[in-house]
Amino acid sequence: MPPVKNTPASDDAPAPGRLRLAPGVEIAEDALEYSFTTSGGPGGQNVNKVATRCRLRVKLSDLPMYSDAIQRLITLAGSLITDAGEILITCGESRSASMNRETCLERLSDLVKQAQVRPKIRRATKPSRGAKERRIGEKKRRGDIKKGRRETE
Repeated sequence: MPPVKNTPASDDAPAPGRLRLAPGVEIAEDALEYSFTTSGGPGGQNVNKVATRCRLRVKLSDLPMYSDAIQRLITLAGSLITDAGEILITCGESRSASMNRETCLERLSDLVKQAQVRPKIRRATKPSRGAKERRIGEKKRRGDIKKGRRETE
């Protein structure tokens, strides 16, 4: 049994057959589609024989998130989104297929966690009257200093 990670929202484990991506976001494990291919790059003959690069595919419709969070996820994922409305995450950094699978899951989890954070709304503010007066007063003082440096005719 894999160790249960504590999350700030709750300490209980996800239901059997489900995977927790973020606090409040659980997905069925069979909704995640894994495929493994041979990795590129250095590694000798092992690279040509063993399929270790992991490709994780998840439909956006399978993620139990609010529509605004899905929109943020689409923006964050960028080129990882396919035309079919899926997130496609690839990892071939490790020589181990299981490590690459875990890395793909971590990347998906990070994306979902970032998408769940609502951006803070920026409200335009105006400088106070006192701040304006202090700024103008300082400008006048600087101008007077510079005026005193000029040659008098």
